[in-house]
Amino acid sequence: MGPHLGRGRAAAVLGEAVDAFEEGIVLVKMLCGGSPPVTYRGSHYQVRQIDPAPAVWTGSVGRKSLAATGRVADGWIPGHAADWVSQRYRESRPVIDEAAAAVGRDPREVRTIFNFPGQITSRPLAATRHAGGRWVGGSAGQWAEELTGAVIEHGACGFMLFSPEGGTPDIVSLTRWAREIVPAVREMIAKERA
Repeated sequence: MGPHLGRGRAAAVLGEAVDAFEEGIVLVKMLCGGSPPVTYRGSHYQVRQIDPAPAVWTGSVGRKSLAATGRVADGWIPGHAADWVSQRYRESRPVIDEAAAAVGRDPREVRTIFNFPGQITSRPLAATRHAGGRWVGGSAGQWAEELTGAVIEHGACGFMLFSPEGGTPDIVSLTRWAREIVPAVREMIAKERA
């Protein structure tokens, strides 16, 4: 088997995997809003009389999977805790938007939730991002300003708080998030939109 034949087979397998990914999203979307029971016969999946489920979100990273997300998914969670200033987001979101528009969807229908790790500090930090641009955290006020900007300027529809190491945040951080940051973001968004 020559090297070109090997690459061709790899591309075919990848194409089939993306086709199965996209068909899976279509099936799950049927299960999200359809009336029970759902029966489906596709090239990759067949189901018989399954009850509906919630919306479909992906964590796509590859160009073809991002396009499938744009065509059929409800939302996207960028991988590797990429936020709205990251290169990953800047390169990936246009792929989703173009694919959505190509099938007649408003790209805003594909909502974005960000995994957002960082430390909530008692006092403001001099720099809330490190030299590479990744968010490191800050005071509740700094968090609220950053997240409000993400909603207003970049259409973020939600955030999931993680510890600076990427794991579950401690109870003190969760409490500050719920009692200080979330209400402040809501208030700032309401003022901005008024």
